[in-house]
Amino acid sequence: MIRPYSKEDKNALVALLRLNTPLYFDESEENDFLAYLDNHLDNYFIVEENGEIIGSGGINYFPEEKLARISWDIIHPDYQGKGIGTKLTKYRIDEIRKNQSINSILVRTTQLVYKFYQKLGFKLEKTEKDFWAKGFDLYQMRLELELDQTSFD
Repeated sequence: MIRPYSKEDKNALVALLRLNTPLYFDESEENDFLAYLDNHLDNYFIVEENGEIIGSGGINYFPEEKLARISWDIIHPDYQGKGIGTKLTKYRIDEIRKNQSINSILVRTTQLVYKFYQKLGFKLEKTEKDFWAKGFDLYQMRLELELDQTSFD
């Protein structure tokens, strides 16, 4: 089940982040994640299975740039490679498509998972070594949204 984030989820999400540290996140990113949850999220979604949080990911909107950004994707290690991340990402793409002023989606990830987004149609725009932390390079990727033909009726 995918549902909106609530503040009661915060401790479970920090635990989820820690399960993915240091493999996918650097320890230094925990404070950034907490700040994001407290101050910078537009939409954040939780994936639950049998009452357990097994994944999460957000959306930030930049209407002046006609852009949305997928942010802070975290999947429980026991559920990685089982389609949870794909389901959550497609869910958010569908949510973004509801906002007709948005024409592209950006994701800023690492060399460790960029191929996941590539499979979903995101194209690599740029890389920057040690962007997030030492050993965690920036891989910025973009998905251009096609115009919905029904919007011309």
